[in-house]
Amino acid sequence: MARTTHTVTNQAPPLTGYDVYSADRVLTEAVERHLDPALSEKAGAELAALGRAAGSAQVQEWGVQANENPPRLRTHDRHGHRIDEVEFHPAWHRLLGKGVAAGLTAAWDRPGGHVRRAAAFLVWTQVEAGNCCPLSMTHAAVPALRADPDLAAEWEPRLTSTVYDRELRPAHLKAGALFGMGMTEKQGGSDVRTNATAARPLDEDGTYELTGHKWFCSAPMSDGFLVLAQAPGGLTCFLVPRVLADGTRNVFLLQRLKDKLGNRSNASSEVEFDGTWARRVGAEGHGVRTIIDMVTATRLDCVIGSAGLMRQAVAQAVHHCGHREAFGARLVDQPLMRNVLADLALESEAATTLALRLAAAYDDGGEQERALLRIAVPAAKYWVTKRCSPVAVEAAECLGGNGYVEESGLPRLVRESPLNSVWEGAGNVQALDVLRALRREPAALDAYLQEVGRARGADHRLDGAIKGVLTELADLEGVEGRARRLVERLALVLQGSLLVRFAPSEVADAFCAGRLGSDGGATFGTLPSTLDLASVVERARPLS
Repeated sequence: MARTTHTVTNQAPPLTGYDVYSADRVLTEAVERHLDPALSEKAGAELAALGRAAGSAQVQEWGVQANENPPRLRTHDRHGHRIDEVEFHPAWHRLLGKGVAAGLTAAWDRPGGHVRRAAAFLVWTQVEAGNCCPLSMTHAAVPALRADPDLAAEWEPRLTSTVYDRELRPAHLKAGALFGMGMTEKQGGSDVRTNATAARPLDEDGTYELTGHKWFCSAPMSDGFLVLAQAPGGLTCFLVPRVLADGTRNVFLLQRLKDKLGNRSNASSEVEFDGTWARRVGAEGHGVRTIIDMVTATRLDCVIGSAGLMRQAVAQAVHHCGHREAFGARLVDQPLMRNVLADLALESEAATTLALRLAAAYDDGGEQERALLRIAVPAAKYWVTKRCSPVAVEAAECLGGNGYVEESGLPRLVRESPLNSVWEGAGNVQALDVLRALRREPAALDAYLQEVGRARGADHRLDGAIKGVLTELADLEGVEGRARRLVERLALVLQGSLLVRFAPSEVADAFCAGRLGSDGGATFGTLPSTLDLASVVERARPLS
């Protein structure tokens, strides 16, 4: 009789077949908190449907396929004609189509649109982050295009459509369109005012011919791009359509695709303009002013996307440790592992809570909320995106050797985790942006202090941290050299104030102890053992 030699035991089942949205207590509570009750039922049903899709084995497999079969550049067809196209695996188109259909580009004119979209974006990032790049840029292009009412009237209905049309053809023949962005050049990086791409006016008013090179242009198969170039009147924003109205291809010469650390399903390219037709957006010389609303919106998406990656990493870690046993007990029940999981869960909850609060500020649209965004968005972009990598790495370690194996999904999260910290301005850019707001816009600081002040008196550690921030702000001599420290504290205090107001007491207590007090260590798993860590971990458990 044959002996059984390969019985598999003590392995966690795959985290699949569940509702990614409804299983996330923090996210569902934030949506209910910030959304008009009249919208809650419909929005909840839509988000739950997307959550079930995101948690399905089929859609998760699409994410794997899109990354295992990265895009391929085809500069010429078989006859030698220049075509400058990028081929994607069918899974990419399926993911992108579902994202568009779920309204991930349709926030601006829907009631509660930004909160609903932020929740959906956070859910969809957990499936596959690469396809979220064109979704983000398309969403963010809307406020920039509104600088030109005629362009907005022409393009906005297509950009906010829930129809995904992948074909390259004139935009007026399409029911839906996607947008990209091109600012970065070889010589300048984040210093876009040094851009060298030249824009020569043509006879038709508002039209130009572009000549130059963009060093980083993602989603090159999009229907249009907002780019910066030097016009006679200075740095100016332009709309570059991929296909012209008469059906001919615009000059959009793809030089190569970037071989990136992560985000491998998404094509990021270098593109050459050589007599490329463009339409001016906004006035000459107002390029940064025109495109800044797009940049701000994509920065918020970096925060939301990082929150989504952290949530998925923590969900995988808690799920694994809830099934895995060692030394006679489940890992989740062992004090040291529980401390690690609770610490990770705090980071995830703080990121999600802050991201949804900022989305709600967009929906409000009032002067006070706009002022808050001026400081809170770059501060959140700085801090939340930087926390994503250590969370992903620690979560992978919770799975042990399993977390180092590609099939677990954690390596893809680890590779993706640094991206949002780099894109749309790296850490120093965000820190300096906060300093500019502090120096030039007193209303922004007032809005921030009023926001965090709503939680004063509820926790002595938070009160002490607020006082510390005020002390830092009172001494702005040589502040640039300590800007990172200041922005970190601004973000942590804002997160702490939100958790004190809205999270369960055990979560707020643990966050204030580990992040604002003196009881936290430099690594995860160093929270005081006297806290109710079991409740913090249970709150983060993905329900399946």
